[in-house]
Amino acid sequence: MYEFELGEAAKKLVKNILRVMPDETVAITADTLSNEEVVNSTARAVFEAGAKPIVIWVTTPEGVGKAADPMLPQRPLIGLLREVDVWVEFNYQWMLYSSVFDAAIRENKRLRYLCLVGMNESMMVRVIGKIDIKNLSKFLEKVAEITAKGRKVRIKTESGTDVEFENHPLRPPTVHSGFVSKGSCEMLPGQISWTPKIDTIDGKIVFDGSIYPPIGLLREPVKLEIKKGKIVGVDGGRDAQEFEAWLESFKDPNMYQLAHVSYGFNPGAKLTGDIVEDERVWGATEWGIGNIGPSLVPDIPGGIPAASHSDGICLRSSVWIDESKILEKGKVVPEELKKLAAKLGK
Repeated sequence: MYEFELGEAAKKLVKNILRVMPDETVAITADTLSNEEVVNSTARAVFEAGAKPIVIWVTTPEGVGKAADPMLPQRPLIGLLREVDVWVEFNYQWMLYSSVFDAAIRENKRLRYLCLVGMNESMMVRVIGKIDIKNLSKFLEKVAEITAKGRKVRIKTESGTDVEFENHPLRPPTVHSGFVSKGSCEMLPGQISWTPKIDTIDGKIVFDGSIYPPIGLLREPVKLEIKKGKIVGVDGGRDAQEFEAWLESFKDPNMYQLAHVSYGFNPGAKLTGDIVEDERVWGATEWGIGNIGPSLVPDIPGGIPAASHSDGICLRSSVWIDESKILEKGKVVPEELKKLAAKLGK
């Protein structure tokens, strides 16, 4: 699938996003559910760039984040990752926020990390190969600037989301624009994430796209009641019951905390059940639940740990920053954003 196009997307990833230089070492991690063609195409592109690829395959863990710890060969992985220049994670059950990840980031200050979990051929072509990274970066930076200037945020959707919160002055939005610098942890281009003042988050959040883990594409909405940044109620059908049981299984009160909110703005993304793509569906908002990494809460050394982490998608979101609406059912409202979006075909 997409054999020719995938090669071009891999070259764009290596040269334009990771900016791999000759003689650098690039670790590519994957598990037994990862897409082999994506892994091999990226390794070839790294080699063609004059760098040294190292591909590591591991058994697929039964959980993500720290829930993956028991099945990971932690010591060998940490020993390797603290010595490389670049780490691309293609794992399906991600090591992001695991003990391996925490140690690698802590001990390798020059590391450039990019999270591309669950990537497959068609997704890589859509969300990397065909994207105008330069203009996407300009658009995302402008949205982040508008958001950071606001004190209060309100998000609503047609499915029933209606939640409000206050921004934290020490936690500016993190823009995942497609450029990975030394000592940074980056995600697939097309997302803006931040952690508000957690105890100000109140209202209802209704996931109507996907939740992963533990579900993927939703058969019906999952409704969360939020008080002071905590999930105090889960309502809905079978998917809601499965999600609630998953949260309870950890016996960890921090698994009920909201970790971050994000905008999705990758013009090639579509709802597929692969969370790394779903989070970037244009005009969606996404909520992380559970573990909060230190990069999201720089005012709290070490972040706020939890047993695992989940992400849920709210499609076609409307967003107000203070009294100004910037999104209406997934479409940007301010004229300056409309002009930038038009260059991306949106």
